[in-house]
Amino acid sequence: MPCDRVSLPRTSIGTDRFVTVHRFGRPGARPKAYIQAGLHADEMPSVLVAHHLCRQLGAADAEGRIIGEIVLLPLANPIGLDQTLMAKPLGRFTLADGRNFNRDFPDLAALAAPRLSGRLTGQPEADVPVVREALLRAMADWSANGEADDLRKLLLTLAIDADIVLDLHCDSVAPVHLYLGTPLWPDAEDLARDIGAQATLLAEESGGMPFDEACSTPWWRLPARLPDAANLPPACLAATVEYRGMADVDDELAQADAGRLVRFLTRRGVVDGDPGPLPPLPAPATPLAGVDMIRAPVAGLVVFTVSLGDRVSAGQVIGEIIDPAAADPAHARTVVRTRADGTVWSLASHAWQYPGNILAKVASPEPLPDKGAFLLTAR
Repeated sequence: MPCDRVSLPRTSIGTDRFVTVHRFGRPGARPKAYIQAGLHADEMPSVLVAHHLCRQLGAADAEGRIIGEIVLLPLANPIGLDQTLMAKPLGRFTLADGRNFNRDFPDLAALAAPRLSGRLTGQPEADVPVVREALLRAMADWSANGEADDLRKLLLTLAIDADIVLDLHCDSVAPVHLYLGTPLWPDAEDLARDIGAQATLLAEESGGMPFDEACSTPWWRLPARLPDAANLPPACLAATVEYRGMADVDDELAQADAGRLVRFLTRRGVVDGDPGPLPPLPAPATPLAGVDMIRAPVAGLVVFTVSLGDRVSAGQVIGEIIDPAAADPAHARTVVRTRADGTVWSLASHAWQYPGNILAKVASPEPLPDKGAFLLTAR
């Protein structure tokens, strides 16, 4: 089980950063899977899953059961890990410029298209390797602008030629759930089933270019740019996997989650073995544009009247915000309602909320009006 420490370019005198990269199987073998955790460096449930996954893949590798190639980064963001304020990690945004570590990856379709003009045959088995090579070369030529971009370049270079890319995260208070590109569904339903996703949220593009979409969207953006690319398949199953909420750091849960990932990799032919029968789909896939993000209208103490997994109807009360400083306690509560029918799949973890903060998320089967181009929240 080779393990590399890949250094980031030095940006400050006396400071060095590196990313630990574990490799399993044989370099260049197919299928290739790339898995990372901790891109949002304060999301520890995903890091614990990656820790257990590293142990399980190491055991499989020692037994000669890795058929393809697996690249695993248990801690993908040393920059965010180093950011603390009063002993609390601040790993979601870079303090240098306020950008989200999981946004602003380059549009590699735009960068690779000139390299591919006139080179594609219309035969997927011949064209997919050519596209992967062009994506790697485009990534090599992309100019990073600062430390966070150096990290983006390293991660995307390791991942862009993979058949499977899994970016492990967590939410505030939530069950296991999954973000996927719409063109990958229903082929990726085995991933949702194997990991036990209680919500699967689909979008062709969510806006802001997060890591998983930087890997997957070139495969449907290139056909829009190049007539010869019309027959390109979605050759990279890239997904963001959310492992419950911030407080769900539990060895038994993480070990089981890692085992489910190994089962999926086995089903996909990356690991040798019998994955067993495909588990049932816990919940149907729904559009990311159908997520009702319920925001706090006022500041105060939030109390919920719903729980994760509850079915709600449009206009239903999901909680109240209390103003403890109100002159009259009888008028201290502001009712919060949903605007969509659907299933509650995320709740805020902090009891005190400010106006505009997201209190809850409801997965609706139909897109909501006025969602705009940015379907994810930076916060």
